[in-house]
Amino acid sequence: MAESISNIAIITKANSIEAEEAARRITRLVAHRELTIYAVNPLTMDASRPVEAEDLGKLELDIVFAIGGDGTTLRAFRYIPRETPLLSVNVGGNRGILSETGIASLDESINALLLGQYFHERRIRIQASVGQKIIPAALNDIMVTRVNLTRTPLLSIKLMGDVIEQRMDGIIISTPTGSTGHSFSIGGPVLYERLESLLLSPIAPMNKMPRLVLPPDEIEVTSTHDLSMVVDGQEIFPIAAGETLKISRHQYDARFIRIRKRGMRQIVKLGF
Repeated sequence: MAESISNIAIITKANSIEAEEAARRITRLVAHRELTIYAVNPLTMDASRPVEAEDLGKLELDIVFAIGGDGTTLRAFRYIPRETPLLSVNVGGNRGILSETGIASLDESINALLLGQYFHERRIRIQASVGQKIIPAALNDIMVTRVNLTRTPLLSIKLMGDVIEQRMDGIIISTPTGSTGHSFSIGGPVLYERLESLLLSPIAPMNKMPRLVLPPDEIEVTSTHDLSMVVDGQEIFPIAAGETLKISRHQYDARFIRIRKRGMRQIVKLGF
């Protein structure tokens, strides 16, 4: 596998000197290889080619390095093409639930990578659309919430051929990876991260409604009131009353580069 590495990209946490230093350290570690290195704006490095995050999908990349916290990793996966493998390096993050390595083990991890001593771990992603507008893929979750705080919308949720109608503040559709995020904060279960399933968590329903673990089939949501959709806690999109939101499994999974085998990574890193 190592012999096929020729084009890499590095994306860093914004305004992080530590992340920039780690990026330069990676370039030094791979300097003996004939690699084309793309530095994602605002990162600038000698012997690298500048690129905007939005243009990563136009490149043929073998590996992407995401240096920062989990937010940097989530952002990177929205931009990288297809199933490009990603190595998440925790620098300046909190727990780094998605990360594989950090500053202390960076040299060891890069050497293992160059020797081909790694494997890929797949995680499902989800894709949303509103009418003809395609929303960037989410690795963690898509949260839909009411805009008008004085009006509780009636949500119509179509799944697996059936329709559920409830007045509630909103819903969270999570992947197993994202089950430790917003959904968990409102009492949702933690799913094994490599399951191929979705978790639907209602937000403050007026009538009691269970959280649902579902196959990754298409879910349709309409509302009597305007909504806001938040993708991976980072991007916000409006949904007008009566518009149909469709959420389904993305055609391409996220592929993480792993050096060390672990069981339930998320549970271990959360300290349960």
